[in-house]
Amino acid sequence: MIHDPFAEGVKRGWRVTDASRLPGDMQIETDIVIVGTGAGGGTAAEIFANAGLHVVLIEEGPLRTSSDFHMFEREAYPQLYQESAARKTKDKGITILQGRAVGGSTTVNWTASFRTPPETLAYWREHFGVKVSGEDDLTPWFAMMERRLNIQPWEEPPNENNRALRDGAARVGIPTKVIPRNVKGCWDLGYCGMGCPTNAKQSMLVTTIPAALAHGAHLLTRARAERFAFAGSKVTALQCRALAADGITPGAQTITVRARQYVLASGAIGSPAVLLRSGLPDPYNLVGKRTFLHPVVASVALMPQSVNAFSGAPQSIYSDHFLHTQPLDGPIGYKLEVPPVHPLLASNVVTGFGEAHARLMADIGKVQVIIALLRDGFNPQSPGGAVELNGDGTPLLDYPMTGYLWDGARRALHTMARIQFAAGAKSVLPLHEDAVPYASPAQAHAAIDRFPMQILRTRVVSAHVMGGCAMGEDPKTSVVDSYGSHHHAGNLSVLDGSVFPTSLGTNPQLSIYGLAARNATRLARQLGNSRTHG
Repeated sequence: MIHDPFAEGVKRGWRVTDASRLPGDMQIETDIVIVGTGAGGGTAAEIFANAGLHVVLIEEGPLRTSSDFHMFEREAYPQLYQESAARKTKDKGITILQGRAVGGSTTVNWTASFRTPPETLAYWREHFGVKVSGEDDLTPWFAMMERRLNIQPWEEPPNENNRALRDGAARVGIPTKVIPRNVKGCWDLGYCGMGCPTNAKQSMLVTTIPAALAHGAHLLTRARAERFAFAGSKVTALQCRALAADGITPGAQTITVRARQYVLASGAIGSPAVLLRSGLPDPYNLVGKRTFLHPVVASVALMPQSVNAFSGAPQSIYSDHFLHTQPLDGPIGYKLEVPPVHPLLASNVVTGFGEAHARLMADIGKVQVIIALLRDGFNPQSPGGAVELNGDGTPLLDYPMTGYLWDGARRALHTMARIQFAAGAKSVLPLHEDAVPYASPAQAHAAIDRFPMQILRTRVVSAHVMGGCAMGEDPKTSVVDSYGSHHHAGNLSVLDGSVFPTSLGTNPQLSIYGLAARNATRLARQLGNSRTHG
């Protein structure tokens, strides 16, 4: 039987409250309250709790653990993802995959763990004055979190999906490398995106949050952070709403948390939304702006042999060739990876209708997919998007796809088709509404050249949302400083991927871990000193 740390911890007295079951309103006083339990909030929670601070964690999603993970898409998407894995941009043109449960996206991601690229950090220093060098160097913090979460290159043989990227790229002279993964005792099941049923994935769900609870932290689930109350230059309270058992419908009960320090870690859509609802000072209209996605385009190949891309480590091979050969402010570069291919998600993403779609799905065991992650945010033609509020206060991301982005998408489709044919593909289907499976490289490349690159005609997805609360030292161009402290609210910090001034050009979880660890450690020291000497 798989060890479930939460089941055992709750029996030992861990403080876990399901807000949907509250009989009435709730008032809480604490040292520090954290909104969100993903990479940023989960990392910070352990650090604060270890420092002897009283910690309250607010999570909008439910608590689901390995006991609930059955490797079924029909269960996982409604339980563990924002909007049942169907969150869309304002124009419905981009599907956004984000976690919505204890552990956030770390519970459902595919485990790829990269340090922030040095060129990205250098760009932040030069253009935004972000302190990420010298005594503020993130390197030791990355190393600390790599040790904490057992992050290391996945040296097991790749599954056939990843092998096709490696071998096809090698045949056309494109270098690839092995992906570091945050796993321990991985069973190689391939269902990381549905919650790890063996607790091998070292997500916040099985590492930092249990550690914080063991040190006395209090976790509230199905509790939506609505707004901060603000007076003078400080936050005075966090006002939350309990959700009904469905985890969506607002309930009647309210939760008011008063703390010495408030930490926002709801992600790059959720964190700007809380600030917008709160009406905190934003004199330069920066909150929610410059939100970045790593827009992703994909290419589907039908191979002559079984690929079974739903099995084995989902992501273990990558190529940064088209990032390293492309200047940051030049034509957009892209990272190449592969995704797992599970039937429900694949059927929604793959283009085509009727018999053609049915034939491809019938051959899903032979389907191989490559994705290209576009590195947005480093060029004036890539300004990102903006988080807005719907009439009911829920967030919405407006993310225009510019001609600059479409140029990169077209180049990426050419690259992926080239690699797939080199890997032995019988046919290649670029994910575009005008595409059909092409049986030769010449056919595929001619078609890609003709495609009208437009929203809703080119399939675009993303699992990486960044920015919207950019960090920097100038309040005229940033929402928080280099350590996540809000420029206009002295006791509010933002510790998640929303503080990135651009996208990263790589999967974000380790970047969030390292930055949050550095900033939370500094904040814990300050709070400890103020308690001692205040």
